[in-house]
Amino acid sequence: MCNILQVHWTISPKTPPQPWIACSGCKCLKPFRSSGKIRLNANGKRLDAWLVYRCVDCEKTWNRTLFERRTVHDFSPSTLEALQRSDPDWVRAQEFDLDGLKRKAERIDEPPDVTIRKETLQVASDWTMLEIELSAELPVNLRLDRLLAAELAISRSRLQALRDRRKLKAHPDHGEFLRYRPKDGMRIIFDLSEAADRRAIGEAACPERE
Repeated sequence: MCNILQVHWTISPKTPPQPWIACSGCKCLKPFRSSGKIRLNANGKRLDAWLVYRCVDCEKTWNRTLFERRTVHDFSPSTLEALQRSDPDWVRAQEFDLDGLKRKAERIDEPPDVTIRKETLQVASDWTMLEIELSAELPVNLRLDRLLAAELAISRSRLQALRDRRKLKAHPDHGEFLRYRPKDGMRIIFDLSEAADRRAIGEAACPERE
């Protein structure tokens, strides 16, 4: 298409999920935050690993089990190295393992704060269509309509009106997609041919100019 502004947004949550655990210091359920540190215990050729969490109020620790009695040969050299040095990227993936957390805690707080890295992929001088490609490798606790409204300075009611008029579409399209979290690989397409503020929306969709 020659009338398109195409951008790519990489969405990353700022704050990892916080499980609520019975705190021995506070004597009640409290949210715990990850310390980012791995604790290891080796017994012969077997290895235990925990991710250390701390109570947000009293700093008491909770060791979340990652592996129990696993042989060293079960791990790749890269995973062993990541465990030994608490590799931030590897740890971050564990922090956002919601299925694993749900096996340990009935309640999990997922802060909605995110960072967005924007990249312009294609732009035509007379563009009327805006396409936003989304990358979200980690779970994001933020509805798509709230994300778009905040980043494009468009009200949520206007987004819904555009959707109702088929001026706003998504691929894949899951019905009321505006109500759900952004998904990795999703494409959002606006037809802004009738929008008086098309340029302002396009500028908001693109990276800030230095």
